[in-house]
Amino acid sequence: MIHDLELSILEILFNDARTTPQQIAVMTGHSEPEVTAVIRSLEAQKIICRYSALIDWDRVKTDQFEALIEVRVTPQREQGFDAIAEQIYRFDEVNSVYLMSGAYDLMVTVRADSLKSLALFVAEKLSTLENVLSTATHFVLKKYKFEGVIFNEHKTDERLVVSP
Repeated sequence: MIHDLELSILEILFNDARTTPQQIAVMTGHSEPEVTAVIRSLEAQKIICRYSALIDWDRVKTDQFEALIEVRVTPQREQGFDAIAEQIYRFDEVNSVYLMSGAYDLMVTVRADSLKSLALFVAEKLSTLENVLSTATHFVLKKYKFEGVIFNEHKTDERLVVSP
C-alpha cells in the first residue's frame, strides 16, 4: 500500500526526475534523510524503475522512425497473453507493449533507424511469431504531446502592433 509521502514523491519525480531529495523534502515538509530513504525503498521495490529524460527527437534531426503496431494474437492456455507479450517485448526494437481492449490485443511501440528496418521487423520477426494472427502498423508522423509535454507549442506574438 502506497502512503501519502510515497505518492507525493512519485508525482514530483514523474514531473521532473531531476528534483533532488533536498528539494522534495522542502516541497513535502519532510526531512531529507526520510525522503532519501523512501526513494531508495521505492527503487528497491521496483516502483521507480528508471529515471529518464523526455526528448523531442524532431528537434535533434535524427533519422528515427517510430510506429505503433496493433497486434491480434491467440492467447495461450494457462498463460493468457503474457507469454506472447514477453516474446514481443524481448525484441530490441520494441519500446513498449500494452495489453488492450477492443479490436486488437496488444499495442506495440517500435523505434528504428529506417522505414525498411521497421518493415523488416514486422515482416520477419513480429508477424512470424506462432500466436500472432495479424498486425496493423501505424507510423508516427509527428508528436504533438507526449507524457503531458506539448511539443512545438504555438507561441502567440504579444508585442504591440506599431502602425506607421
